[in-house]
Amino acid sequence: MEGKYLITTDNWFFAPDGKQYRGVWGSVSIVGDAILGIKTNARSTNWFAKVGTEENHVIIAGCQIHYAIKCDEKPIEGRVEDFSIENGVVKEYLRPQQAYYIAE
Repeated sequence: MEGKYLITTDNWFFAPDGKQYRGVWGSVSIVGDAILGIKTNARSTNWFAKVGTEENHVIIAGCQIHYAIKCDEKPIEGRVEDFSIENGVVKEYLRPQQAYYIAE
């Protein structure tokens, strides 16, 4: 994987800003557990995606990556439209974005 990706994860994670997200966008490089200085067992992944720069990045375990979408341009930030269905009635609303964008 080279270039910028929007990666979604199986679970929420904390980003450097202290908030929880389900995805991250930025430049991706794949690293092994030896580079991180940890030893994984047979039930753990032994590769990770480093998203961002050397100074500002998030490390995601390979087993937590749900989707990886090649996305050279930064997705739109801010609130996104969403909806729910309650008792057969569609309720539309705006919600905060669930992806963390790495400043590059």
